[in-house]
Amino acid sequence: MTIEKTEQEWRALLATKNAEPVAFEVTRKAATERPFTGKYEDHWENGSYHCICCDAKLFDASTKFDAGCGWPSFHTAASEEAIAEHRDTSHGMVRVETVCSQCGAHLGHVFNDGPAPTGLRYCMNSASLDFVPNK
Repeated sequence: MTIEKTEQEWRALLATKNAEPVAFEVTRKAATERPFTGKYEDHWENGSYHCICCDAKLFDASTKFDAGCGWPSFHTAASEEAIAEHRDTSHGMVRVETVCSQCGAHLGHVFNDGPAPTGLRYCMNSASLDFVPNK
């Protein structure tokens, strides 16, 4: 992780980006937005998805698919370096948490039930993402 800020600095930064109200709790406190409520859950424009906190490119829109789970889902990260993974044993489950490798923002979780070519489902919180359309 190369970018570090205080809680107040993260809150101020997210406010300047007009981030969703839950963005701080999701990205800095590992909260989860409610399913089917995020602005990118049913979003299919061409472009790329970036970390709302530090603008690091995380996913290309061409890797997004409808998993029916209520959160934006992708089968491939933008690069091997884009996302870090950690074991998560919260809520009585064992999962793999995904965080931005640049700033440590909580993104969501990755599961092994996705489509080809990877078999992965990166299940992300919309509040942790910022969309950049293709030009």
